[in-house]
Amino acid sequence: MKYHGIDAQFANLVKARFPFVYIPTWEEDRALQMIYDVAENTEFFQSGREVYVWSQTTGIRKKGEAGKKNETVHPSAAIDFAEKTEENMILVLKDFHVFFGTGNRAPDYALIRRLRDYLSNSRSTGTYMKTIVFLSPVLVLPEDMQKEITVLEFPLPTADQIHSVMDDLIETNADVIQVDLDESERRSLAKAALGLTLQEAENAFSKAMVELKGLNRKAFQTVMEEKNQVIRKTGILEFIKSDLSLEDIGGLENLKKWLLKRKDSWSERAAFYHLPAPKGVLITGVPGCGKSLTAKAMSAIWELPLLKMDMGRIFSGVVGSSEENMRKAIATAEAVAPSILWIDEIEKGFASGGEATGDGGTSARVFASFLTWMQEKESPVFVIATANNIRTLPPELLRKGRFDEIFFVDLPTFSERKKIFELHIRKKICSCRAGENFVITEELLEHLARISEGFVGAEIEQVIYNALYEAFFEKRKVLPEDIEQAVAMTIPLSVTQKEQIKELREWANIRAVAATAKEDLKQYQVSEQARKEDKEGDINTSRGGRLLDF
Repeated sequence: MKYHGIDAQFANLVKARFPFVYIPTWEEDRALQMIYDVAENTEFFQSGREVYVWSQTTGIRKKGEAGKKNETVHPSAAIDFAEKTEENMILVLKDFHVFFGTGNRAPDYALIRRLRDYLSNSRSTGTYMKTIVFLSPVLVLPEDMQKEITVLEFPLPTADQIHSVMDDLIETNADVIQVDLDESERRSLAKAALGLTLQEAENAFSKAMVELKGLNRKAFQTVMEEKNQVIRKTGILEFIKSDLSLEDIGGLENLKKWLLKRKDSWSERAAFYHLPAPKGVLITGVPGCGKSLTAKAMSAIWELPLLKMDMGRIFSGVVGSSEENMRKAIATAEAVAPSILWIDEIEKGFASGGEATGDGGTSARVFASFLTWMQEKESPVFVIATANNIRTLPPELLRKGRFDEIFFVDLPTFSERKKIFELHIRKKICSCRAGENFVITEELLEHLARISEGFVGAEIEQVIYNALYEAFFEKRKVLPEDIEQAVAMTIPLSVTQKEQIKELREWANIRAVAATAKEDLKQYQVSEQARKEDKEGDINTSRGGRLLDF
């Protein structure tokens, strides 16, 4: 059985006499089977390799050997065994990470020293070819041995392997279940389970069979629920469920068109055009203008899982865990690919490239690993990053090759404000009993858009809520006058942060693409007072962002 070439990679390390190989994986049994297969494969080794497995509960055992634990249960005894055994061998040490220091447990420095002594002795008396494999669910490397240990990433199961598990389940339970999926749909279901371990995939299929008395199209939802569980357990990524659509976003037509043209670009159909999967977009702009809403809507339109990365969880307090958290987050996003990885307010985690933060270089290392992944990633993981203060981001993150495009979301234009008001009135007022007789007219929308010059989408939404609260307090239905009064009582962000928004526009004017459509920008209207203020450096008419027609 092939494991995406992992068997050949492992065999080459063994043949090259690498002393220590670390395989971080939750799939202990599958990894062990791969090691057994390699050791017994005469294409790799003419005389084969003997495999011994050590654990703290049983000591050292050969394949298939049973019995009570023996005198080799102590970890030092396992190293002694490796040193004294006179044969070509592979010794697998299970869960050795606990001795390297994990959580609140300090490293066992005496044991680490013993491993280093073993390495020195094996080099001086290296008659036999021996490799020690550390097999653990998490990657923990002692600083003293980082140069000696080679990490071998063990891939998650392929669609074919998952399909095989599903077929076995169907065959085993053929008398009691009904399968309403053709072969194409079965393969699609197996692909939907990519990112799960074989055990997790088997659990998902078993659960679906119990709930549905078989397998049908509803099983896809069960698989997604299992993936949600996997993501939630990481504690780093959050699975965001969204039923929004791009129609729920007022304006930003340029950005919408760009996203729609790239839908399904990770599919087999895109291969006919030699199209690479898009890397991602960076969306910056005025707070409250729909950047986060766009990420949620894109997940629904592209029909891909949306994973939100919390930078605060990445930078945890345990030394060395931040780098591991980033590696785990990236691995999870790739495991459920194709997927969308959403990094909200990216500047809070990567401002200035992580330099001069007083954390011993942790931020810089995490930033460097993220940059490398963005540049070289092959898995179809689309990154959508949002930023309010993009000026603090390092230039190496903004250059081409990291993101496909940088979009600037400005204050809504007159036309966009009309659309935003219509969306919120229809969704929040007309859908409730207090607004069942509310009439939306073109005159009303134009009037509201005119008096709300400088308002962002979030402020318009709050205006609608304030109007509802006013009607609720007076125990009556909502009136257009309630919305007008709420607008009059609101001081927009464009006033309270006028200088900051002006600086942001100046930055984006030559460095980003406008998210707003060209025709909407032409329709932008301002009052005579705003025009006078613009001459004094106001922000209302200097529209930021290059205008490209996608």
